[in-house]
Amino acid sequence: MDELLGRRAPYAADAEQAILGAMLIDPRCIGDVVTHVRGADFYIEANRDIFDTVYAMFSMGQKVDAITVLEAMEKRQCLKENTRQYLRELMDVTPTAANVLRYCEIVRDRALLRALGDSASQITEQVYQPGNPGSQVLELAERKIYALRKQSSNGGLVPMTSVLQDTIGYITQAAESGSRLPGIATGLVDIDEYLQGLGAGHFVLIASRPGMGKTSIALNIAVNAARSSGKTVAIFSLEMTRQELALRMLSSESHIDLYQLNQGRLSGEEWSRLMEAAGALSNVDIMLDDNPTMTVAELAAQCRRQENLGLVMVDYLQLMQSAGSGHAWADESRNQAVSDISRMMKITAKELGVPIVCMSQLNRANELRKDKRPMMSDIRESGSIEQDADAIIGLYREGYYDRECEDPNAAEAIILKNRHGKTGTVYLRWIPEYTTYVNDERRRDEDGY
Repeated sequence: MDELLGRRAPYAADAEQAILGAMLIDPRCIGDVVTHVRGADFYIEANRDIFDTVYAMFSMGQKVDAITVLEAMEKRQCLKENTRQYLRELMDVTPTAANVLRYCEIVRDRALLRALGDSASQITEQVYQPGNPGSQVLELAERKIYALRKQSSNGGLVPMTSVLQDTIGYITQAAESGSRLPGIATGLVDIDEYLQGLGAGHFVLIASRPGMGKTSIALNIAVNAARSSGKTVAIFSLEMTRQELALRMLSSESHIDLYQLNQGRLSGEEWSRLMEAAGALSNVDIMLDDNPTMTVAELAAQCRRQENLGLVMVDYLQLMQSAGSGHAWADESRNQAVSDISRMMKITAKELGVPIVCMSQLNRANELRKDKRPMMSDIRESGSIEQDADAIIGLYREGYYDRECEDPNAAEAIILKNRHGKTGTVYLRWIPEYTTYVNDERRRDEDGY
């Protein structure tokens, strides 16, 4: 099509050749080059074959020069008749490797233009496809542009050498950070021990009966995550207003009774604490949305626009709208819709590269049992939720069912599923006047952990 329209795909042959020549005459620059360009960025097939070969050799710690590259290309079955002569020419036209990173910028820029052109063509094709809803095409367009902005691709096979290099880089970065958690800290230390923090791309579910404190623990985690990571935390509340959420966060931060805050009956000392808490919360990067008809597509679109996103919090999953819904649901179709939403949440977490933590309701099945601790099968309209979630945490308080029990504020966070570690029970304390969960230090000391 481009040829018919007289258009030429954007690429820079000289810059591609200069990168390859630099790697051959000075292998010390290869480490810098491979962090700036990929094989797919090279438009000319011969250049792409040479780069991929050098990349593979570098990843395996092999010596790189014209002779070893020729031998490796022969083994990879990408050696052409004129390759030997072409390698010589590459080294001749590249007198120095000093400007190699500038050549990388040029090649990467041309690759981005080609990718934009491909995406635009695919979007245009969908625009003129009969019956395609505009909202669906818009979602496709946003996903493609977001993927390009993150310099990532939507799927595709990747060489193992490339994956290994990225993985070793991840491990090295974790070691250099000195943190014992690879993910974002929740602030509830024993939950962090089980989950190893909230990992990038993970979909975590926190489930309980209404009134058990799902929203409270979500806000606790959100504030701590924003504070400890320095990243943006996006909170989507489909049940409570932004002001109600802010009141809860202020109560927890200032240690002032939520009822008193709502009434505005504060002493002078409490006003001081309130202002101090407001100042502290103003210094964390938390974004709030209280749209009760939110869809996963709308959530994803807003999140893609955040430059420094670290965590997404959703309260709660069963209130989420399926794209194009807005009518009463039969039980069977609603179960399917919630299953679709759950699957889309996991896909969105992976696409954004950040953890998504969703609150979820439990059905009444646990209340019919003598032991009312939650089980995975108690999740309302569960469908595929159990399968999609990387971790599921069930909240339980005996005091919720029996106010005369020995310790009504003792709480348990039961790790029902943990794809990346062990399951078990974490002991917390519920502070009802501040609507907050905290670590149960007394129980931790007694149990010796």
